[in-house]
Amino acid sequence: MTGRGAPLVQEPVTLEERQGLAKQCTTALKLDKLPTLIDEIEDGVAKAYAAWPDRLYLVGKDGQLAYVGGPGPAGFKPDELESAIKKALEPPPPPTPKNSPAPLHRP
Repeated sequence: MTGRGAPLVQEPVTLEERQGLAKQCTTALKLDKLPTLIDEIEDGVAKAYAAWPDRLYLVGKDGQLAYVGGPGPAGFKPDELESAIKKALEPPPPPTPKNSPAPLHRP
């Protein structure tokens, strides 16, 4: 299907079709060196995260969501995501000693 406002590809009906489309997309956008995750055909992840039409998320090293963008297109803010990525990549603060003596207080 083609034309203004029409999808460029048919909606995949099998996981294999979805994987093929994802491969075509990542190759065409020269993103094939980045890990690509593909939702199951039932769209469980998209439904759970309200990802339609687009949404940006950052999963931290601890597996927790470090950034949750607003629903798109108005909530699609790559600059905010970039800031969150930079913050996530900052080195952690040094640990505080557990058994350090209490500070002295002078009267």
